[in-house]
Amino acid sequence: MPDDAPPQPASPGGPGPIGADPTSADPAEWPTGRLLFTVVRRIEHDWNAHLAGWDLNHAGFPVLLHLLAGPRTQRELARLNGVTEQTMSRVVARLERAGHVTRDDDPRDRRRRAVAVTDAGRLAAAEAARVQPAEDLTTRGLDAAQVAALREILVTLVRAQQGARETPAAPDRPEG
Repeated sequence: MPDDAPPQPASPGGPGPIGADPTSADPAEWPTGRLLFTVVRRIEHDWNAHLAGWDLNHAGFPVLLHLLAGPRTQRELARLNGVTEQTMSRVVARLERAGHVTRDDDPRDRRRRAVAVTDAGRLAAAEAARVQPAEDLTTRGLDAAQVAALREILVTLVRAQQGARETPAAPDRPEG
């Protein structure tokens, strides 16, 4: 690195700069984003394997949980899950094929369809939602103090992301 180059920030997890060698086999050298994406992909894979026992996946499971509160439109489900209506349509179609939900005319608006959970879907959601398997999948290799610290950091990140989405961007205004 040239002498006039700005110093690189130190990695919180190791001695080198963040992302010093993103191709390294050593995760301590990876940028934080790569670390998070790697862990999330592995947990998602294991979580999908767990949910497959009820013919569910990571996309359909939270939809069932939302429907436990009562029928909703696909638009409402899309908003609650942070996806497009087109994506939600595919998720609901899969849940319907599995017998977890039904789609009927929405009594509030005949132009829309209301999605409701079936008895089979309610049972699948209750069984799949047991806390311990999820905790085991997501905290493997951590001791109790590390789990507590991870939860605190994740709650902070989730709240920060929610706050960023809820804060509308300032409109562009012409200068002058």
